[in-house]
Amino acid sequence: MAINWVVALKAVPWTDLVQAAPAIVKGARRLFSSARAGVATDIARSAIPGTQHGGIDARLAAIEAALDAMGSEQRASAELIRSLAEQNARVIETMAIMRARARILLGLCIALSVALIVLALWVGTR
Repeated sequence: MAINWVVALKAVPWTDLVQAAPAIVKGARRLFSSARAGVATDIARSAIPGTQHGGIDARLAAIEAALDAMGSEQRASAELIRSLAEQNARVIETMAIMRARARILLGLCIALSVALIVLALWVGTR
């Protein structure tokens, strides 16, 4: 069953998608930059000496800071995934509506074709 793509694209809630796009891009950039910062943090942490008692405290503080950073990255990732899932749900809902409309149109086309054939037969027998 062929769907007219222009009609399908008109049915997508573009205003909702466009309004949500900056937040998703911002979240993706934040996630990407935090991932790059994580690499720099790993390199800086490897340079912390841990042989003395004071070094162990500094290392523990660095590990706690890294754990906090990972938690915030995880929350940001979860928010980004939630936003993408909501957009995906909206697109799927719109496509389901389009599929239902296409079935209705198919049924109407079949009914009109049958009516046209009946009309042609009726006119032909008269």
